Amino acid sequence: MPIVTIQVTREGTKPGNESVTAEEKAQLIKGVSQLLLDVLNKPLEATFVIIEEVDTENWGWGGLPTDVYRRQRGLKPP
Repeated sequence: MPIVTIQVTREGTKPGNESVTAEEKAQLIKGVSQLLLDVLNKPLEATFVIIEEVDTENWGWGGLPTDVYRRQRGLKPP
């Protein structure tokens, strides 16, 4: 019984979205479950997928909070 945890920052992937959408989460769950079936022969009904959204202020990158790191690197949020 595999359990897969996916951690993502709580921000949208498209303008106007403040977090990962329900449709995107469904695609992640389907894709990860199918991958475990294809690679390890784990049945879909035995696979659990947990998606955790983390506020960017609670996510560090390069020794800095994500927002600070992105500003220093000139990166824009997704």
